[in-house]
Amino acid sequence: MCPAKSLKYYKSLMKNERAIKNKATIQTTQKNLPIAEIKNDTIIFKDGTLRAIFMVSSINFALKNEDEQEALVNNYVAFLNSLDHPLQVVIQSRQLNIAPYLNNLLQREREQPNELLRMQIADYRSFIGELVSLGKIMSKNFFVVVPYNPLSNKKRSFFARFKDVVNPANVVKLKEKVFLRRKHDLDLRMRHVETGLRGMGLEVARLDTQSLIEVIYSTYNPDIAMSESLSQLSDYQIENN
Repeated sequence: MCPAKSLKYYKSLMKNERAIKNKATIQTTQKNLPIAEIKNDTIIFKDGTLRAIFMVSSINFALKNEDEQEALVNNYVAFLNSLDHPLQVVIQSRQLNIAPYLNNLLQREREQPNELLRMQIADYRSFIGELVSLGKIMSKNFFVVVPYNPLSNKKRSFFARFKDVVNPANVVKLKEKVFLRRKHDLDLRMRHVETGLRGMGLEVARLDTQSLIEVIYSTYNPDIAMSESLSQLSDYQIENN
């Protein structure tokens, strides 16, 4: 074998080995995650339970007068007492990625035909850049996670609920109608929780499939998520196991 062909063969072999190692790493990571699938605006866990997530606004309680504060507390207590299932409140603090905003300002500066406006945009962009360099700018998001466990559905018999839990992975993967039934029960909970949250004057939005993937991605990869954003859901190639 000539040296050129030998080198080409060696590079091809090394490339294949790296691809195999990367695939094995991805499979190992997926295996260790508790999440089996994300679809229809719902997270499916490997134990057969479901999760849906609301993004919720915040209220500055300290700025309310005494009557408003008391009304908020009463509404919150009434909301908690109306629940017959667990609820999780998650607060995420993340460093704000200001780079896309600065790039957008730079693009606008280049496209601005007015010299005075172009100078003002440049000054503003410089000010924002200096402000960011002085310290980390953090963003805070509030989430309400609503779970659904087949064993918690008291409308079904114990044996029917227990049967779903014995082998939940197969049920979720093989029986779409089982997933849809569970999702229907979860959606009922979501509507009840949404009504209670809006009753306290909060803005509520259910995360869709794309948003759920991005939240999970940024949660497990907080550093990478700053520099590497995810593509749209339509760009992914779904593999069926």
